[in-house]
Amino acid sequence: MSIYDFTVETASGEKKELQDFEGKVLLIVNTASKCGFTPQYQGLQELYEKYQDQGFVVLGFPCNQFGAQEPGRDEEIQSFCQINYGVKFPVFAKIDVNGNSAHPLYQYLKKEASGMLGNAIKWNFTKFLVDRNGKVVDRFAPTTKPQDLEKEIEKVL
Repeated sequence: MSIYDFTVETASGEKKELQDFEGKVLLIVNTASKCGFTPQYQGLQELYEKYQDQGFVVLGFPCNQFGAQEPGRDEEIQSFCQINYGVKFPVFAKIDVNGNSAHPLYQYLKKEASGMLGNAIKWNFTKFLVDRNGKVVDRFAPTTKPQDLEKEIEKVL
């Protein structure tokens, strides 16, 4: 099993195979629009712009499981990201990352790279770095700023 075995839903309700990202370095992030870490969208977009020509993609997955900080509908989330942060990387449909309803992608990510306090995602903007072969390389806490990931990203590019 690899990251490429999963299908996710776009904000417009279409199915998207992660296999479409095969051969790319991915940074997968659970996001929220009303969180203290929300300004990280800007840093994530800057990383995307800096490295996309080298095969790097940020994948955002809005989640409302932490302090109800992502209450909007998928269309509202897309608009918020584009208007406030100029986000051009893919931001998918809202999902759950913990519990019985956790998306299978996040079940896999948590199994492959547990956090300091176990498998559960602790808050918005937890980040998973995935190499070109679909292997989870590392997991980063919400407090890790996107710009602090440049060296790790460059290693796998």
